[in-house]
Amino acid sequence: MICPFMTDFTLPETLQSILDKQSTPDSIFSALLPALGEVLQCDRCFLYLRNPQTKLGKVAYCWRRNQEIPYIIHPDWKLEPASLPEEDPLFAAALQAKPSIYVEDVDTASPQTLNKEYEKKNFGHQALIHAHLCQDGQLWGILQPCVFGHPRVWSEFDHAIITQLENLLPPLVITYVQNNTGV
Repeated sequence: MICPFMTDFTLPETLQSILDKQSTPDSIFSALLPALGEVLQCDRCFLYLRNPQTKLGKVAYCWRRNQEIPYIIHPDWKLEPASLPEEDPLFAAALQAKPSIYVEDVDTASPQTLNKEYEKKNFGHQALIHAHLCQDGQLWGILQPCVFGHPRVWSEFDHAIITQLENLLPPLVITYVQNNTGV
């Protein structure tokens, strides 16, 4: 759903041209994550893809600003732990197709929003966007731009970009998942 102040927003040319010129989900995601990281001035941007029927998922794409930032690619499809929604409130919200979550500071976010210890252990970031890529109430992917070492206030510009991508990416994510998991 597009927020009222974002209805006339168009993606920056660098992002739109990737969507217009690339033809496969793989080529789009490979080009989009670095461009998105630069546009949002993030340290890392990754894309978690999942099959909602089988609960198999993986981090298929990850861009990072430099090699000091943890690289979290997981090339193999793995069964999501049954305990994940209890351990990770962000993932629980995504599974419920709730609106994407913008965390300005992992250290000060409420425990209802995120599990600080889980985030620090598994991701290490200080601020993040947990963008839910859903269709028909089912979670197919999570796009996660983030920054390390300091809090970040996410601007209306950041929100507008993510909102547009939440609307544009699910069909590509679904195609990728269906083509790569046999479902």
